[in-house]
Amino acid sequence: MMNDPHTAKAFDTDLQELSRMVAEMGGLAEKQIADSVQALVKRDTDLAQRITLTDAAIDKLQREIEEHAVLTIARRQPMAVDLRDIVGALRLAGDLERIGDLAKNIAKRVIALNDEFPPPKLLRGVEHMADLVLGQLKIVLDAYAQRDDAKAMAVWRGDEQIDAMTTSVFRELLTYMMEDPRNITFCIHLMFCAKNIERMGDHATNIAETVHYIIEGRPIADKRPKGDTTAFAARRAAGER
Repeated sequence: MMNDPHTAKAFDTDLQELSRMVAEMGGLAEKQIADSVQALVKRDTDLAQRITLTDAAIDKLQREIEEHAVLTIARRQPMAVDLRDIVGALRLAGDLERIGDLAKNIAKRVIALNDEFPPPKLLRGVEHMADLVLGQLKIVLDAYAQRDDAKAMAVWRGDEQIDAMTTSVFRELLTYMMEDPRNITFCIHLMFCAKNIERMGDHATNIAETVHYIIEGRPIADKRPKGDTTAFAARRAAGER
């Protein structure tokens, strides 16, 4: 079936369209991360409200990618590396949709905080985490577009740094809560924001694993490096993902 040059050209067009939609979805996810942290740092509840509304665009793209992938499989009946490209696009879309949801969760925290915002120094750790995750996401999306396994593996190995930073931020917030119980409410909100960002890093790592699978045709053999020692991580390891 794929020996027909017209069929092969149409299939290439299908794959290119899938890659284009994934790239568009990735761009939206990057913007959601940057906007959600800006809303937190700037105390911008209007921006936070817009984030909760624009998340629908990411969800819509995920549905379009799923529909296009299913139609491509049905029409072209791809095998081997071609099928990996389609399955990979589906996996990426799922991870990018979850990143959008996590950014929306941060926006909801900004709205819930209302006027009860923490001192700027407490936001620096969360902001630094977000910058790191955003950088990782950009690199891994480039790795997907360029089919660059070295870049994907660099992101995969970098997940431990994000986890370690999460632990550091949690310790700082816990210290602040113990110093004054009046700090507990906004520190709890910040903890959840930090955990949402850490989970974004996990999804960037998932994407790195998918890119490796697309290129190499096999999963990464090594165990994923983890450095998160927070109570959240302990519960997740016990099965509360």
